[in-house]
Amino acid sequence: MSKVPAWLGQVGAELTRIGERLDQRRAEAEEEERPVPRTAPESVPPPPVYAPSVGAKPDPVAAIPWGMRVAGEAAWRLLVLAGLLWVLMRVIGAVQLVVMAFAAGLLITALLQPTVAWLKRYGMPRALATALTAVAGFVLMALVGWFVVWQVMENIDDLSNRVTDGINELKRWLLDSPFHVTEGQINDIAKTLSDAVGSNTEKITSAGLQGLTVIVELLTGIVLAMFSTLFLLYDGRKIWHWTLKLVPAQAREGVAGAGPRAWSTLTAYVRGTVLVALIDALFIGLGLYFLNVPLAVPLAVFIFLGAFIPLVGALVSGALAVVVALVTQDVFTALMVLCVVLGVQQIEGHVLQPFILGRAVRVHPLAVVLSVAMGSLVAGIGGAVVAVPLVAVTNTVVGYLRAYSAERALPKPPAQDPATPSSPPSAASASPSPPPSSSPSSSSGEAPEPPAATPSARPATATATAEAGDGRE
Repeated sequence: MSKVPAWLGQVGAELTRIGERLDQRRAEAEEEERPVPRTAPESVPPPPVYAPSVGAKPDPVAAIPWGMRVAGEAAWRLLVLAGLLWVLMRVIGAVQLVVMAFAAGLLITALLQPTVAWLKRYGMPRALATALTAVAGFVLMALVGWFVVWQVMENIDDLSNRVTDGINELKRWLLDSPFHVTEGQINDIAKTLSDAVGSNTEKITSAGLQGLTVIVELLTGIVLAMFSTLFLLYDGRKIWHWTLKLVPAQAREGVAGAGPRAWSTLTAYVRGTVLVALIDALFIGLGLYFLNVPLAVPLAVFIFLGAFIPLVGALVSGALAVVVALVTQDVFTALMVLCVVLGVQQIEGHVLQPFILGRAVRVHPLAVVLSVAMGSLVAGIGGAVVAVPLVAVTNTVVGYLRAYSAERALPKPPAQDPATPSSPPSAASASPSPPPSSSPSSSSGEAPEPPAATPSARPATATATAEAGDGRE
């Protein structure tokens, strides 16, 4: 019995040690879970005296020169614009027939719209005035085309005989010339040409089949142009208002002001070009007639159509007239035709175009040549015809928008408080105003010119401009 208390003492001591160990481990676990406070970083010792000094690296943005940063900012924006232009050109190329037909209808509308406005001023209903003008214009164009075809068919036999005589005369001149050309060489050239035509019969046949496709597309384009012209003449204002609704509200005011000016430039270009082309065709046609050149009337019509392609069209049509005179007549007649063509074109370039077209559609000759070249590469002859008026309209729109932006950038004058008394009137303002009957506008029966709109009244001016549409009314 004496061992029992000793054993119980050992057990109690052991339990006490186990409790102490558990308390110790619990304290260690709590110490590990407790967040360690951040101590202040140790100060970096200064470098030794013998170590080289190392400066801080500059900001990468500040390290790039300002000019390079501006060039980079402009470059990616130009890339985005170039991508949009490429996509637009691909879309236009996919629907080229529709685009060219609508462009032709727009040009014809600019030519016929003054007639519709003139008939409306005399009380004729809009629908009747539009129908009469469109029918008369299309009938006149059809008659001109029929007359040209008729003249060509009537003179084709005489022209072929004269061409044959001209080729024989050229052959005799080559035989007698100092170039020592023999008749055998001339016959070899003729045989080579004949063999080339015979070997390419398949290509000529396929080209004929493609010609049928071109004729179908041409007729389709003519029908689309006629419908476009008819609806533009009748609903031009509604179409313009609908187009304005597609423009964002922030830019609608500027576009509403640029639209009528663009339309004025286009109409001035079309009317002036038609008048200049008519004068060119008339005088050159008279020169060809008095010089007894065959197909004088068809050549005059071709010169009229060629005038719609500035610079290039006049050159090609004049060269064709000279070649026809050389083949059908003689060298002297060809030189006289060349003098007539050059004289008329010089009068056109230095007198007619500056006087008729004026400053409204003035485009630099380099811009004309480049636009005609790019238009012909993109869309052929139709692109060459549309290129110059497109450049003229773009020039007008950009100039107006630049002036409009500069005007909006000007600081607005502070609004005058109604409670503030106004300054005493000056002697000029205190003088009595002249009676209304003394003004020219009152004597002529016209309304006086309204005062210039202030910057605060610009939205009302833009609304009135948008309601006026494109001037077709």
